[in-house]
Amino acid sequence: MRHLNAHRKLGRTSEHRMSMLRNLATSLINARDERIITTVPKAKELRPFVERVITLAKRAGALTGDDAAAQTLHLRRQAAGFFHAGNTRRSEDAARGRKQAEIPRTAGVAALKRLFGELGQRYAERPGGYTRIIRLGRRDGDNAELAIIELVDNPREREALDSKKAKSAGKKKSAKAGGKAETSSAESTKKASGGGRRSKKTESTAAEQETE
Repeated sequence: MRHLNAHRKLGRTSEHRMSMLRNLATSLINARDERIITTVPKAKELRPFVERVITLAKRAGALTGDDAAAQTLHLRRQAAGFFHAGNTRRSEDAARGRKQAEIPRTAGVAALKRLFGELGQRYAERPGGYTRIIRLGRRDGDNAELAIIELVDNPREREALDSKKAKSAGKKKSAKAGGKAETSSAESTKKASGGGRRSKKTESTAAEQETE
């Protein structure tokens, strides 16, 4: 029985492992291509970690009613636990009354903003499976198995799908134009041949009239 053995330890303590998963999730959400390269065990552990927080963003986008704002704030605070808290030094200095220069927002705060602003709407109609793992092979040196973990329906996939649709539409248009051209040429040929038959018939009728 595998009781209390639900997750991989990855050779790290609990604190180190959670910090690593938070960093990987932040990198995945903030990445321009929405993909990162890591080892296969880390990718398999990161997948449910990221999909849980995306589900929270989906729930926030589907809320309606008078208490929707309060429930959204609650879900946002729950999702913030999946990332590193930012600007703690700024809040401490503000509490002490110290004036300090503006500190830029951390990557975790930016990831949370993008999560509830874009990804929650993108996956609103998707029942699950927001990530994909693609194996890359072994790494030189330690022979670790590498993999790409990426978000599905990313901009690269949408561009490829749009170009594919455009190509298929162009092929359909060209096929329709070719079919119309063939039809018109066949009709012109039929008319020409029919006209020839009518002229021969007229000539034969005229010759019969002359003999009579």
